[in-house]
Amino acid sequence: MLFFAQIFWFLRKRQDFLEFSGQFWNPGFLISSFCGKLTSVKTAVFDNSQSALPAAGGSLEREGFWRWSFMVVTVRSLGLNGIAGYAVSAECFLSGGLPAFDIVGLPDAAVREARERVRAAVKNCGAKFPVSRITVNLAPAGQKKAGTVYDLPIFVGLLAAGRELPPPAQQAAFIGELSLTGALRGVTGVLPMALAARDAGVKELYVPAENAAEATLAGGLTVYGVPDVGALVRHLRGEERLSPASAWVPEAEEAAGPDLRDVMGQENARRALEIAAAGGHNLLLIGSPGAGKSMLAKRLPSILPDMSREEALEVSGIWSVAGLADPQHPLLTRRPFRSPHHTASAAALTGGGPLLRPGEISLAHNGVLFLDELPEFHRDVLEAMRQPLEDGTVTVARSGGTLHLPARFQLVCAMNPCRCGWRGHPSGRCTCSDREVAKYVEKISGPLLDRIDLHVSVPAVEYASMRRKETPESSADVKCRVDAARAVQTARFAGTGVTCNAHMTAPMIGQFCRLDHAGDALMKSAFERMGLTARSHDRILRVARTIADLDGAADIRPEHLAEAIQFRNTDILKG
Repeated sequence: MLFFAQIFWFLRKRQDFLEFSGQFWNPGFLISSFCGKLTSVKTAVFDNSQSALPAAGGSLEREGFWRWSFMVVTVRSLGLNGIAGYAVSAECFLSGGLPAFDIVGLPDAAVREARERVRAAVKNCGAKFPVSRITVNLAPAGQKKAGTVYDLPIFVGLLAAGRELPPPAQQAAFIGELSLTGALRGVTGVLPMALAARDAGVKELYVPAENAAEATLAGGLTVYGVPDVGALVRHLRGEERLSPASAWVPEAEEAAGPDLRDVMGQENARRALEIAAAGGHNLLLIGSPGAGKSMLAKRLPSILPDMSREEALEVSGIWSVAGLADPQHPLLTRRPFRSPHHTASAAALTGGGPLLRPGEISLAHNGVLFLDELPEFHRDVLEAMRQPLEDGTVTVARSGGTLHLPARFQLVCAMNPCRCGWRGHPSGRCTCSDREVAKYVEKISGPLLDRIDLHVSVPAVEYASMRRKETPESSADVKCRVDAARAVQTARFAGTGVTCNAHMTAPMIGQFCRLDHAGDALMKSAFERMGLTARSHDRILRVARTIADLDGAADIRPEHLAEAIQFRNTDILKG
């Protein structure tokens, strides 16, 4: 008796005592709890196939569905590795022994805390929490699991293993976070997980109602938006079916944002902006404060070509992982424009952190990355962009692993010509010496400047330009020419994976950027006089090819090359 009294006192300390005490004096349960064996219950692994379910309208008990005690139930789910989704299986195992709840498979703290969220949700939906030793394995066990997306599959698995629900079909997957009341909360990264589910053969995807529109973007799936676990339980029992979510369709485009017609004067800078948009070239704007550098940069997206469906899905997936997706408008239809502050760290720009999240350059993928006050950025931040500018990807290495994130962005930089900002201004307010100017410019490394195609001086706006009555050309008019030039490039690079002139490889430059005798002589003169590098030479040819495309010319003429060389003049950095 003393032995059993001690055991009883020990169980009172456990959180599961209230559920356990009702069966404590059951001899069979007592033996199973302390010996780990059940003489009256057989353990089996459940086959999650539709053939195992009872006939429509039939009772589980009447059909002999629980003839065996199915203690292991596998529920399909999804996880995130960087910005890519992958398949996960939540294996829920009920075994004899003292009541306990363990989650294995390299879970992080948020996943381990799912035990309490699931326990509360089960009780609040009126179901019975299994009184047993519970082990949940998240497979593949060698992949770290993070976040709260596994709450819902664990919930479904426990109720199925505890005979409260028929086990889910093999072609169904579940993701979502549970509140203590049983309501489902939205999670991040639903779009890449939905794409992974579709590729893995999943047919039905259960997500929080907040994420249903985003999940439908993947296509090929029947998506159910679940408001709470009570509705899900009734649906899985066949009592009250949930309605599938309708495929999300973009609404009619609203009026565009900033327009080029707002820019007064600055014809040379406007021309450079058009060339940059037509060929996907990087751009550096240099001028005094108030000249309109930021104004020009913010209007670049308004003249860029529209994104394709594939580009929009890729960008929307990145934004979803970063938690920036709008549940009401989950698909980005306009190219992203990112403008990080000059105090941003290298990790904020390239990505990283404990969960290896995308940084600013990945958020600007297929769009524009604008760095205002370029020399004010830390040197390591600027140098971190050199690889992405060449390869279109960024490699993030942390203790948690290594990821390759997409980073095919268009770089636009703005800077003052000197520390005080007024060098070359008509007012003559500059107080910087030549040495101070050189020191200021030296903050930007040569290799980074070499990767910027167009170097453009933005002079102070004249009063006459501000008072001019003629309305400047609108973004819509410029975009028509840009679209025409991009259409030529799309046909030129069909089947190569290259989308614009700025991304041409060396063999492509040799094939599509041939110069005649006069052009070759001009290129040779500029190469020797300006001290160009091989990279600069190739970038000038890419820009010249874009200018020829805007002009509707099949070949690069000397005037096209001369304009490209003019926009490569590094003397403007010297004041």
